[in-house]
Parts: sequence; structure tokens; C-alpha cells
Amino acid sequence: MKPLMLNGHERSLTQIKYNRDGDLLFSVSKDKKPNVWYSSNGERLGTFNGHNGTCWCIDVNEGSDRMMSGSADNTARIWDVSCGKEVTQIGTDTAVRTCGFAHFSGAQVFYTTDERMGKPCEIVVRDLLAPEGASDVRRITMEPKNKVTAAVWGPLNEFIVTGHEDGSLKQWDLKTGQMSKSVSEHTGAIQDLQLSHDLTMLISSSKDTTAKLFDTRTLDHMKTYKTDRPVNSASISPIKEHIVLGGGQEAMNVTTTSTRVGKFDARFYHLVFEEEIGRVKGHFGPINTIAFHPDGRSYASGAEDGYVRVHNFDASYYEFEFLH
Repeated sequence: MKPLMLNGHERSLTQIKYNRDGDLLFSVSKDKKPNVWYSSNGERLGTFNGHNGTCWCIDVNEGSDRMMSGSADNTARIWDVSCGKEVTQIGTDTAVRTCGFAHFSGAQVFYTTDERMGKPCEIVVRDLLAPEGASDVRRITMEPKNKVTAAVWGPLNEFIVTGHEDGSLKQWDLKTGQMSKSVSEHTGAIQDLQLSHDLTMLISSSKDTTAKLFDTRTLDHMKTYKTDRPVNSASISPIKEHIVLGGGQEAMNVTTTSTRVGKFDARFYHLVFEEEIGRVKGHFGPINTIAFHPDGRSYASGAEDGYVRVHNFDASYYEFEFLH
């Protein structure tokens, strides 16, 4: 399983995202330039120039014609994918931590801001089809010291699920702007939230060394995947009952250990039985973001070492049967 090495970032990766068809892979890092790549051969299609700070998040709409990025330069920006030009710039009071296009139509977007300099953490939902100057669809202000660190839309765009620094998961009803559900299964900060292909399940990754599977609508906790290092990202396979976890020790401790001790490999677990079924080595720093290809035949990971690695599965992967 020889990987494609995508080297276009100068600093550590923060998020990667496939488009719906899986032919394009979008990536952002702590440098200022979001990149887009052909996922089949690793060729860089282009960069999106304009941000003036670390880019924390990225998303692409269903039609793959618009991309959204959020940055520490206190802006969220929407770009034309075909030419790399900026279409919309949304100014904020603090850094934009998470962002996302609504499922199916992509007419609405959400973004969340950090709590900093006396400004609260907020979830903001905006309608891209509304005339210029129109007010936001919904603006929800968080309690102090309850920063949103990860967020995703619900299956029918009726609610948003947020992960927080205190390890809690919360569901926000967009009609009322009120919190409808809250669970606290994690004991450490939630680093990442990803939905399954059919949007019915949600996997959370946490600094408490576990990833957990939830029902998206009810937030019922279903499974726990235990590791021995902080989990920064996790993704659910669209074709097999597998999940892949990425993580490693804290980035500030990396220089004191070897790659073996640092545990920078991607780990595969069985979705139902919670058992580890394989590992893939490669990165020279903790994996910060990981994603299965929409067809389930490969996965990509972005790490502290500044590389995105795309792994295509060998034939033996599809023949593998887990006997419990």
C-alpha cells in the first residue's frame, strides 16, 4: 500500500475534506493557503490565496463549485473552486474554528468563532442566497469557557451538533436557537466530529485517548474505541464496518521521542466489535486530520509534518473478514 505524498503546505495540517464525488481533496494548514488536489494522482490543482493567518477549517458544497474556509485572521471566506477567486468574505470578532455547508442544497453555511479578548464563542448560520446586508439566519452565543472545537450539520439541516473543550456534545435546534440535547461521554476536549456516509452516525475524537460512536439524531452513545494516545481525528468507512483513527502524542513533545514511541500511525478498528484490526505507519508527527474517500477504497491523512498521505487499499483489505 504505497501512499501518494502530497507536499504543498509549509506547516502542519489542520483539516482535509473530500468533495462528494471524491475526485478532489481539499486541505488547510497552519500556513495561510488552502489547497485543492486531484485525489487520484496527488497532483495539486491550485491554491486559494487571501487569508492572513492559520486556516482551521474547510468544507466544500455538494456541487463542488464552492469551498469555505475559516481562519485565525478573523474571517470565513467562500471561494469559487473552478478559478480560486474569493466570492464572499465574512468578518468575525475572533478566529473561525469550524465551518460547513448545509447538506444537499449548500444554500446555508454555519461557522463558529473562538472565545477570546472578551468576545464569546458563537455559532452563526448564514443564508448564502439572502441579499447583501441581510441578517444572519441564527446566531447562538455559548456560555463562557465552553468553546466549540468541532461541529457538523444534522442529517436534514434542522440542527447542528457541536463538540466542546470540556468533552461535551451538544445539539442545537436551529428553529428555536436552543440546545435540545447534551451528553458528556468524553473526559477530554473533542478534537473532531465526522458523520457516516448516510448521516445517521457520528464519530467523535478526543484528547482523552478515545473515539466514540453516537446516533446523530438522539446522541445515544453506541461504541467506544480505546487507544493509548490522544485521538485527533476519526472517520467511518462508507463500504465496510471499519473506522480509522489518527492521533499521536501532543505535538509539543514530538521532538523528544522516536516515531515508534510517538505512535503516529493510523489505526483501523472494527465498527461493531471495537477491536483494532490494523495499523498504517508513515507520518513523522501526530495525525491531525483523517478521512475516508467517499468510495471507501482509500483514505487520506494530514499530519503535523506538513504532508497529506493518500493510501489506496490493496486487494487483501477487501478480502479481510473479522472473526469475533
